[in-house]
Amino acid sequence: MTPVAALDCGTNSTRLLVVDDTGHPLERHMRITRLGKGVDATGELRQDAIDRTIAVLGDYHEVMLRQGVTAGRLVATSAVRDATNGAAFLEAASEMTGVRAELLSGEEEGKLSFAGATADLDGPIDSTVVVDIGGGSTELVICVDGQLSAHSMQAGCVRVTERALRSDPPSRAELDVATAMINDAIDRAIDAIPVLGRSDPDRAVVGLAGTVSTLSMIDLEMVEYDEARVHHHWLSLESIGRWRDVLAADTIEDRRRRPGMVPGREDVIVGGACILFEVVRRLGTDGCLSSEHDILDGLAQSLRQ
Repeated sequence: MTPVAALDCGTNSTRLLVVDDTGHPLERHMRITRLGKGVDATGELRQDAIDRTIAVLGDYHEVMLRQGVTAGRLVATSAVRDATNGAAFLEAASEMTGVRAELLSGEEEGKLSFAGATADLDGPIDSTVVVDIGGGSTELVICVDGQLSAHSMQAGCVRVTERALRSDPPSRAELDVATAMINDAIDRAIDAIPVLGRSDPDRAVVGLAGTVSTLSMIDLEMVEYDEARVHHHWLSLESIGRWRDVLAADTIEDRRRRPGMVPGREDVIVGGACILFEVVRRLGTDGCLSSEHDILDGLAQSLRQ
């Protein structure tokens, strides 16, 4: 087998993972492209956002050629699901990379994220909940008796920010609106998957994506990214709430200068922290395990099966 590539065009970032024939990562890249900027309000992908994302996919295609990649999966998620011009973006992405772009449903997205996030966990994965906070949506996936159930909440860090957190820094009233929006989405998730609302002493929560990684880096006061330290870092509910409040009191410029802040996330991190806090609280656990393995790893696994 030759190296394979997984590409994820999310609402906030565009990412690439290349693995060798043993599944060992050769390259992992992330660029914030804001493909979904304004989609919640207009229902369309902006041309400048499309152009940014396609340009990054062109860079990733060069990486794939250099690594000798012969097979790949390229997926798009919430922003493209919501956009009336999503099909045009998928066509352009396919043409740029030579890989057929797929539009995932929320359930498909969640299950691939679960596969990637739980592959290296110790012990059984029953009662594990994976929380994948994207820009436009948050996927909740739970394993019960070996069966996966997934639900896509229409609340991601970009969507919550654009709808509710418009001041710099956000006002108390805006934070209350964001919290209500998130809890309404969680209520819908529990309606769809009732077991999420039940008390379970064995429940474990694994958090994925940029919000969780960034909060972990801030919690660790990490100046330079170190995957080994971020991966499986424990974020207690108390720490998540504390950082939510600290970051909400900062201006965007203050957040940008804070150690651990990933450039380009300073304006949406508060929305993401609000989502993570409310989800972990409503799931009845005392924190979550951060995972740097996610949908990209799930996609790579699917290519090697």
